[in-house]
Amino acid sequence: MTNYNQISHFSHPKHTLKFEYSEFPFKCDGCKEVGIGSHYTCAICDFDLHVHCANYSPTIFHPYYPKCTFQFLQRPPGNTPRYCNGCEKDVTGFVYHCFKCGFDLHPCCAKLPTSLHDGEVSLYLYRKVSAPCHKCGRKGRSWSYRSKCKKYNLHVACVMEMLLESWHDIYVGRGKGRRSLETRIPSLKNTLVTHHHKSKAGKVLKCCEIAGFAVQTVISAVLGDPTSLIAGVIGALMSRA
Repeated sequence: MTNYNQISHFSHPKHTLKFEYSEFPFKCDGCKEVGIGSHYTCAICDFDLHVHCANYSPTIFHPYYPKCTFQFLQRPPGNTPRYCNGCEKDVTGFVYHCFKCGFDLHPCCAKLPTSLHDGEVSLYLYRKVSAPCHKCGRKGRSWSYRSKCKKYNLHVACVMEMLLESWHDIYVGRGKGRRSLETRIPSLKNTLVTHHHKSKAGKVLKCCEIAGFAVQTVISAVLGDPTSLIAGVIGALMSRA
């Protein structure tokens, strides 16, 4: 009988990797990027892999690059620094690379859903948007999730930075029987309020609710786990802004 909770992986041949869920951030030993939630791990060696990095495909195609064929590589090709065309962060580990066009995608970025829905709010992934990001205030830079009304934008790269900024402050008092959450992303809340300072209170509240859903779902998608607990908690905090 096949045990789907354990796998063997070429990147860690000494031991099998067990599927588990963690409420704490980890660094993926495949793509070298941050992760949280569902992943594969070796408790003996402290080795972790995103689900997308563990269950990779030899070849993939992406709708943003219809002429490209992306091949899975253990490390980026060549000796020059490379960056992900999705989040624009450095590529230092597992990557999907197109030898014809030279494009690179982190495994989790390659698997980002093109649309996110919660029943009321819809967000769509764009390669480029003309409006500024509500986190950094800049245009371009990386792929963005945009609300259906086109008034809310959030860079994929900014989502990563938001989590990294609060890396050591996400969980406070772990191991003491009671756990409380802190997060250092007030800049997004302030940006939302400032951006709508001439709007009615109801509109500000609705936009903050959209922000809460956006942060929750985009963090989950970027980290490769749509059920991440931290995404839900941060989303709840943002909704109360």
